[in-house]
Amino acid sequence: MNKIMLIGNLGKDPDMSYTTNGTAVTKFSLAVTRRGKSASGERETDWFNIVAWSQLAETCNNYLKKGQKVFVEGRLDQRRYTDKDGVSRTAIDVVINDMEMLTPKNQQPSNTSSGSDSYNVADDLGDLEDHPF
Repeated sequence: MNKIMLIGNLGKDPDMSYTTNGTAVTKFSLAVTRRGKSASGERETDWFNIVAWSQLAETCNNYLKKGQKVFVEGRLDQRRYTDKDGVSRTAIDVVINDMEMLTPKNQQPSNTSSGSDSYNVADDLGDLEDHPF
């Protein structure tokens, strides 16, 4: 059985595109924070590439924003590619079949909000530009 369930925060706004036959596909990164194994209990963050297809892709694109907390469920999918230096690499994506928004509506991030209720994922996760997604 190939099944994964994650709860985390979006690292950036979703990016939707369409295949040549018109099927919607949306991609985004998800930061999952966990307590580290060190004695100090420092938190560690794992980053996952999330992929949604069809109607779920459109829903993710329309309603999710950077910083929101979500639950996703799906399967792991390996893909091989060649990087810009010609090195063969393997990437692991989470292809989701279910998504639930966990951030309360009154705490949704917005680009115009400067109040203390807004959530900034960078506060918990460091510089997002350092991550490959």
